[in-house]
Amino acid sequence: MSPLQALDAVTADVHGHRITVDSTGLFNATRHIGLLCHLAARMAADAEYQLSPNIADLPPAEHLGASAGHLGQAIAHYTQALAPLLVLTTTAQGTPQQKLDSLDHHSRLRSHLDDAGRALAAARTVLAVPPPLTAPSTPAPAPLRAPAVRSRA
Repeated sequence: MSPLQALDAVTADVHGHRITVDSTGLFNATRHIGLLCHLAARMAADAEYQLSPNIADLPPAEHLGASAGHLGQAIAHYTQALAPLLVLTTTAQGTPQQKLDSLDHHSRLRSHLDDAGRALAAARTVLAVPPPLTAPSTPAPAPLRAPAVRSRA
């Protein structure tokens, strides 16, 4: 699976498992964090691997590194979303005053989730850029050996 396909699969999974203000949403949030951490680690490893000679079928290391950075931002926003999500999940929402008091938590939760979505979109944009066309590389010639010095004995 290419890095772009992996990112699309994780993004589809994130969209398929919405974060709701209940224990299921809390489970989904921690699951998203785990998936994104795994994907960021893969992008970073692919970027390092790309620096090795003769590697094909990977985006340029710069694109992989930038994408890993955007995934790190998404991870940070999902992690920051945990605080308001925990408060909303564990606090009663029965009275109008309780609902009014929770508006700030809802706002912070939505803000972090929206920022995480933008970071995922930015990671995809970086990976979707086609790599620059380069001339096919020719193998380096074998090093010339110095002629052996003969000694006259």
